[in-house]
Amino acid sequence: MSLKEQLKNDLKEAMRAKEIVKRDSIRAINTMIKQIEVDERKDLSDEEVVKLIQRGIKQREEAAAQYKEAGRDELVNKELEQVEVFQAYLPKQLSDEELESGMKEIIAKVGATTMKDMGKVMGMATKTFAGVADGKRINEMVKKLLG
Repeated sequence: MSLKEQLKNDLKEAMRAKEIVKRDSIRAINTMIKQIEVDERKDLSDEEVVKLIQRGIKQREEAAAQYKEAGRDELVNKELEQVEVFQAYLPKQLSDEELESGMKEIIAKVGATTMKDMGKVMGMATKTFAGVADGKRINEMVKKLLG
């Protein structure tokens, strides 16, 4: 079953069970998918849907941080609840140990030794770990290992 089909089925279940947060979160994902599919006139693959979901998580985390600064705790909670639903549709994320060992392999492969080589490492790492580790975690790991 594709990720889009799973979202459609989960939306129906959430509506039947009156799970408002889950329903609204899945609708937001579907809206992002439809917008891209209509604008670019193409069907999105599961990998592209995962990238959209990751972008949605990042947007909601940034919004939650802004709401927190403004003292709007009820809106912070709403955004973070949506993030939890979004994360359920991502592939299992790598643990720090798995990410570190994978990064060491990439660093050895490209022959990186200093922070000047960060661009080469990041390029390969973001392709290798697409969907299973976000760019921020990859970046922090590269700095830890090369710095």
